[in-house]
Amino acid sequence: MAYELVIFDNDGVLVDSEPLSNRVLADYLTELGYPTTVEDSYRDFMGTAAHRVHDVIAERHDGALLPEGFDETFHGRVFDTFTAELAAVRGAETLLKELRQGSVPYCLASSAHHSWIRAALDVTGLRGWFPEERIFSAQDVGVGKPAPDLFLHAARTLGVDPAACLVVEDSPNGVLAARAAGMDVYGYTALTAPAKLTAAGATGLIADLAEVLPLLDR
Repeated sequence: MAYELVIFDNDGVLVDSEPLSNRVLADYLTELGYPTTVEDSYRDFMGTAAHRVHDVIAERHDGALLPEGFDETFHGRVFDTFTAELAAVRGAETLLKELRQGSVPYCLASSAHHSWIRAALDVTGLRGWFPEERIFSAQDVGVGKPAPDLFLHAARTLGVDPAACLVVEDSPNGVLAARAAGMDVYGYTALTAPAKLTAAGATGLIADLAEVLPLLDR
């Protein structure tokens, strides 16, 4: 059975935002008195919803609360960094073009806020490949990955059986979410150790987005 829908994560899969956003987050938390390295940020927050940052700080610092307006300040700093430095992942636009030319349905499903997703797509020039009805955020379901809700929502909205979906993810939490949704998921290894993606249950691994197209016939 051929896949009927390709679901892409955004950060780290389509746009090369993870190094930038994790650097900004680590610097901001350190500035607030919670020493954090970029490696710490990858480990604790990559592929998760925004509330995870608040939860981790509270858990590790006796219920400490981040300052009011933390999310807005963080997003503002990230947007500024995106404007100056963000680029599409190598091969992303070529793959999207091939999928469209081949009439292969695809969509985007990210734990990030809608405003964050659109800012990233705008800056990298990928916005035109995603009609509004094919952009899904954890905001739509109230919970981010590793919960399966977001992927299930995307499949249900587009009328596709979860078993007929192929997900491309670069974080263990994203892999866990896709597997919990009953979907095949290929781990993109550009930033994440292959062993971590495999341990999370990845169906397979890819090192380059050019490897996605051959997966579509199974």
